[in-house]
Amino acid sequence: MSATTHLEDLPGVGPAIAKKLSEAGYRSPEAVAVATPKELAAAADIGEATASRIIEGAREMLNIGFVSAQEFLEQRKAISTITTGTKNLDQLFGGGIETRGITEFFGEFRTGKTQICHQLCVTVQLPEEKGGLNGEAVYIDTEGTFRPERIVQVATKFEVDPKAALKKVVYARAYNSDHQLYLSQNIDGLITKGKNIKLIIVDSMVGHFRSEYIGRGMLAERQQKLNKHLHTLLRLSELYNLAVVVTNQVMSKPDTFFGDPTTPVGGHIVAHNCTTRVYLRKSKGNQRIARLVDSPYLPESEVVFAIDENGVSDS
Repeated sequence: MSATTHLEDLPGVGPAIAKKLSEAGYRSPEAVAVATPKELAAAADIGEATASRIIEGAREMLNIGFVSAQEFLEQRKAISTITTGTKNLDQLFGGGIETRGITEFFGEFRTGKTQICHQLCVTVQLPEEKGGLNGEAVYIDTEGTFRPERIVQVATKFEVDPKAALKKVVYARAYNSDHQLYLSQNIDGLITKGKNIKLIIVDSMVGHFRSEYIGRGMLAERQQKLNKHLHTLLRLSELYNLAVVVTNQVMSKPDTFFGDPTTPVGGHIVAHNCTTRVYLRKSKGNQRIARLVDSPYLPESEVVFAIDENGVSDS
């Protein structure tokens, strides 16, 4: 989908309401069409009944509704992939990181999560014939691990002009969970202003939520905000046919007596909202193992890759 119409083209939306909606992050009819009446009413300071009519008008304008499986198959042909820069990882994903979905990498520290994210920031800029999307990336950094120097190293490996590569990565440091939510809600503002965003990275996704919402008493509120965050990212991926990649921390389950006790943080909320989930773990030396643990259509499998001075590569 693309924003081919304006908010004021929707029934019941005048300049004042359009301004409020835009300021709240609803900058296109597509964004309005997938909103809930409660969200839209709060954003534009209008009644829920009015919000419902505006949403209904947007859905009718965009013809959002039931389609046959055959039509949906045709729609899925618009999905693109971004090469990871390694044959092994691309094979794991069936060709690369898909657009219109959320891909999660989880694992202990130093398993390659951030390294993969840095490399994707460059490979998304490659031309389509080389596995890229001629696009730009947004990088939301919650742990202070983003390094532009690494972008330069990876760009050099892929024969991309380092200065041009840096200009096509839009960076923001998120200092708390509210700031993280705010940044994600303003990404479509970058797109409507002309940025060709084809990749959103959140590294890491749950870190702030984990440190700010402590104890069972705050678990429900944490999961609600995390759910909202993931839905915002998923909405962006579908509206603009872009890829979302998030990294996640892990914890050890004390009640696991057999097998690997490592499990990703975030519970069912993260599990249900992430389209594809990959578990990273350490191997010998600079080698890492990536295991595909959840995908709508790909089987569980694992591959080996390596991390070196130039980024992520086949071992």
